[in-house]
Amino acid sequence: MQLSYGYRPLRRDYLREHKPKLWMVLVNSGKLADHLKGVERMAEQCMDTLLPQLMKAAGVTEELKARDQMSWVGLVNSCRARANEIILADLVYV
Repeated sequence: MQLSYGYRPLRRDYLREHKPKLWMVLVNSGKLADHLKGVERMAEQCMDTLLPQLMKAAGVTEELKARDQMSWVGLVNSCRARANEIILADLVYV
């Protein structure tokens, strides 16, 4: 379920603004690109795991989709937003 929210630029900007020493170490060592790719890969894996769990807990089912598509879409969007917030707090902005 590859959903990309652009975690690389968010992580890059966070490091530059809030962790300047780490930013400089990564830039000077040539490891920034690998670090950003790794964070994005972990974030996508987390999304792939977390989103189905949140959807199940919220009652997002095929039955609901068939019965009330607007509610289904709203719940799915809510679950995506919650998963994204968790990922940002746990992986990107640390």
